[in-house]
Amino acid sequence: MRFLRFATHLVMAVWLLAQAPAQSAETTDYPITIRHAFGTTVIETKPKRVATVAWANHEVPLALGIVPVGMARANFGDDDGDGILPWVKARLDALGGAPPVLFDEGDGIDFEAVAATRPDVILAAYSGIGQADYDTLSQIAPVIAFPQAPWSTDWRETIRLDSAGLGMATEGEALIDAIESDIAGTLAGHPELKGKTAMFITHLSASDLSIINFYTTNDTRVKFFGDLGLASPKSVLQASQPGKYSGSVSAEQIDAFDDVDILVTYGDRALFETLKSNPLTRHMPAVAKGALVMLGNDPVGNAANPTPLSIRWVLKDYVARLSEAATSRK
Repeated sequence: MRFLRFATHLVMAVWLLAQAPAQSAETTDYPITIRHAFGTTVIETKPKRVATVAWANHEVPLALGIVPVGMARANFGDDDGDGILPWVKARLDALGGAPPVLFDEGDGIDFEAVAATRPDVILAAYSGIGQADYDTLSQIAPVIAFPQAPWSTDWRETIRLDSAGLGMATEGEALIDAIESDIAGTLAGHPELKGKTAMFITHLSASDLSIINFYTTNDTRVKFFGDLGLASPKSVLQASQPGKYSGSVSAEQIDAFDDVDILVTYGDRALFETLKSNPLTRHMPAVAKGALVMLGNDPVGNAANPTPLSIRWVLKDYVARLSEAATSRK
């Protein structure tokens, strides 16, 4: 597995270094009008100073060759505590230039810090900002918000909206095509995933397994299962009502999970063993077979929620873990 991760990171590094700062070859007609959940945003001229808030939005300009003047500090999966995830650091190193200001969003958006970077546009296509946040940010610069609901923008929509806000919609589509090609190439080597179902369980506590909570198909983690050729079991589909991002089933109704082939959740080996020994959860076929992917507070665990740069960085590792679970007979 260490060699696999090294090889994955090496390929990603080569890809990053090969990317020249992407400049639009075509003439974009301004003003640009972008519709989103809070109305419309008008971009009058091509932005030169780009700030991003919340999760992953900074990865779009970086992938397209633009270093943001400011972006959110990473607060999950940051192994070395510098506030920058490894795939982001690799891209920043490849592009060079002044490092972005890191916004500490532990207590919400730091509006003063955002304003201090003097942005021409603020990207927030994947975020949980509310109307008040949007109104305040809009006093600083035009804001690209999410299209429908908070934290529900998948990686394709994030690229499309944020790249449009940069005046680089064509380059955004090319980036989507390239990522899809990489996914297809990786999956070609894992036919064992085809036809399997997967459930992403929300954070479990070994001290209380009476309720099994899981993400619905509205969540980006589950949407990514679809990209990887995995289907959702009946219990997830039934819970996936509009605007609903999680569901729950009592462990006393554990047979509701009989059609789940792979379970993914955040936790350690101790939780894994507890699931296998619990008198209820041990009867889940996926648990009985050991078909579990246990994610931690690390880059792979982070990238299970896919973002424009993390997908390529972690794809082979994540698919390998899913493949191991799919073929487990423990």
